[in-house]
Amino acid sequence: MDLFESKNIAPMLIAENQSPFNSTDYIYELKLDGIRCIAYLDNSGTELRNKRNKHLNDIYPELREIHKQANTRCILDGELLILNDGKPDFFELQRRSLMSNKFKIQLSAQKLPVCFIAFDILYHKNIQTTACPLLQRKELLSSAVSESQGFAISRYIETEGMSLYDAAKQQNLEGIVAKRIDSKYYFGKRTKDWIKIKALLDEDFIVCGYFYKNNLASIILGAYAGNTLVYQSHVMMGMSKLDFKIISMQKPISKSSYTGFPDFDGAKWISPVLVCTVQFMERTPGGGLRQPVFKGLRDDKTPGECVINKSE
Repeated sequence: MDLFESKNIAPMLIAENQSPFNSTDYIYELKLDGIRCIAYLDNSGTELRNKRNKHLNDIYPELREIHKQANTRCILDGELLILNDGKPDFFELQRRSLMSNKFKIQLSAQKLPVCFIAFDILYHKNIQTTACPLLQRKELLSSAVSESQGFAISRYIETEGMSLYDAAKQQNLEGIVAKRIDSKYYFGKRTKDWIKIKALLDEDFIVCGYFYKNNLASIILGAYAGNTLVYQSHVMMGMSKLDFKIISMQKPISKSSYTGFPDFDGAKWISPVLVCTVQFMERTPGGGLRQPVFKGLRDDKTPGECVINKSE
């Protein structure tokens, strides 16, 4: 079936984190602290879907007209962002992604509108473009769409990855992505053609349970090593009331399901179905997280994607 009609794309993934580098074989873009999104644009309208192919139009109504910025039928890969004081605000974006009340969504869209930043084009003038080299796809992207207040094309630089990394770090941005200039686009695959270089460390973890300490809730975190769910750490800071409400409403299960996890006093263990993002300073020698901060739940990733040493 035609790629546009099937609307079942699994986005290409980014390889593991490494140190910044310069190379004439790569281009470099800012790594945006948002939610990955595939946009299907044609004369009939805009259709937005996340990594799990969930429809997003009702959650982000301010983006329903971005198809008017395209001069041809196309499929774009990009990132949804909320800019707050000029910087990406993942907390507000995550808060919006969990909304279902249309009135609250409209209020949020007026106060802190979501924007779409396109960085790749997968389909152009009824032709799939994933086999084209990256720089050719970048040219097609620039020719296919025009920018507007809520719609932009990701900028990139050539060769000087270390300079862009330093600039991102100085601005407290998440980091950069290095992409090989001749790379093709592989659906749902993680290759070293795209490499993340983070200035701020964060990872996605499975929410396994929670416990109280000094009247504050701490979330118990896990990730998969093969088929085994392994304890990673626990985090107290940064959790919103909405996040904790969702966590506390999950199905309770026995501690026996979490072999090898610490025995936290009074812990409530839940079914491992929720995924959250946690920011931290560094990994400890024992594999834990130093100064972790809870950034929020996310519904665009599955627990199976939370794999030790293979986070995106």
